[in-house]
Amino acid sequence: MDFSLYLAAALAGAAYVLTPGPAFLALLGIGAGQGRRAGLGFIAGHFAGDIVWSALALVAIIGSASLGTLVFDLLGVVCGCYLVWLGTRALRARPGADGRLSSDVRRPYLRGLAFGLTNPKGYPVALAMFTALLAAQAAHLSWAALPPLLAAACAGFLAADVILLWVIGVAPVRRLYRRHELWVTRISGAIFIGFGLQALAHAGPGLLRRS
Repeated sequence: MDFSLYLAAALAGAAYVLTPGPAFLALLGIGAGQGRRAGLGFIAGHFAGDIVWSALALVAIIGSASLGTLVFDLLGVVCGCYLVWLGTRALRARPGADGRLSSDVRRPYLRGLAFGLTNPKGYPVALAMFTALLAAQAAHLSWAALPPLLAAACAGFLAADVILLWVIGVAPVRRLYRRHELWVTRISGAIFIGFGLQALAHAGPGLLRRS
């Protein structure tokens, strides 16, 4: 394959990671509040979701076939409920006696894994990114191209993750987060609930039609 295809896949992977969404906000809170080590754990867990959704997007582009909507409708309900639950917890956050929120994530890796695999933006955004950069040559792609393209996308994920880890560890970012921690948490919670309700709104009708 032409090198430009690998470059396009890497750029699509980087754009997918850098697109703001629930996981981006969660990483900002974890990284700015608990440091780069916790942020790295979150990103490591989220990486599994990046691979899954990007692989499905590449399968859809290369195969040019529908994978069916049932699995995505079910996943939409699961991730919608999960985000609403997280958002509700964030909106109810209260500072402790020391003035800080007791919202530190004990297992950043597992939180990142959950976000990565239940991210409502996962498949549609990945499909949009890869389609924009690869669809013009989709007719020339074969199944043998899937592994190297996915590897190139992973390189893009890693490059974007390095950028995010640097941003959340910068002193001014951490100071700003600490100064407005409660409001950042509550605003993030409201956004989580919005994403969750949107996921439920998209997935619910499809499931109801099947029933």
